Amino acid sequence: MSSQPEAHPVSLSSRRARADQARQVADVLRHQIYEGTYDRALPAEAELAAEFFVSRNTIREALAVLKAEGLIDRGTKVGTHVAARKYNHGLDALVGLKETFKDYGDVRNEVRAVQRLSAPPAVARKLALEPGSQVVFIERLRYLADLPLSLDLTYLAPDIGDQVIGHPLEDNDIFALIERVSGRRLGGAGLALEAISADPHSAAALQIPAGSALLMAERLTSLDDGTPVDLEYIRMRGDRITMRGNLVRRDA
Repeated sequence: MSSQPEAHPVSLSSRRARADQARQVADVLRHQIYEGTYDRALPAEAELAAEFFVSRNTIREALAVLKAEGLIDRGTKVGTHVAARKYNHGLDALVGLKETFKDYGDVRNEVRAVQRLSAPPAVARKLALEPGSQVVFIERLRYLADLPLSLDLTYLAPDIGDQVIGHPLEDNDIFALIERVSGRRLGGAGLALEAISADPHSAAALQIPAGSALLMAERLTSLDDGTPVDLEYIRMRGDRITMRGNLVRRDA
């Protein structure tokens, strides 16, 4: 009768550099915080060390990483606490920010610019317009309650854009307005997402230090008949927004 080998917990190897182990711990803790695993306080260092099978010095380094990111606060008498909440932004559906964060609070817009201008060649091409065509440009600083979350620069095809700006932009998602004025549903969007550093002007608007991490999205949205109508460049605060989605593996 064969015997099964005794199972042992998988630990972070002590042969790895402590900084590498600390990064590994920080990655797991960061997303536990994002997911609300810890209401306010994190477990004590000794408890975390036992959980991750590492030394307390490794835990201290991991927590130092999270503190430098502004995610936690630490004190000798008060322990380790969550300092800032992050909000999930889904990648599975085409929705505006107001729809996305409806469970978190009210989204309002500070409209910083509304103008008609000649489209730069790249913008005209993406919106399937003739070079030099007029487009409607809108810049909005978007808040969740009093927290600035994103700086959105939007180019709209002229026939849609002229109608959209006839409606209040402070409390409406542009997606909802496009569907209202066009009488059509939005069909889909192409999205490119990358990490950038906040330039001084964007940082001041979003109330973060210059050089802070931003999520930068280029999104081209079309009506249900495939007509492109909305090109956006969106700067989102990396310290307050997490992009989430569900992926399905397809046959090769």
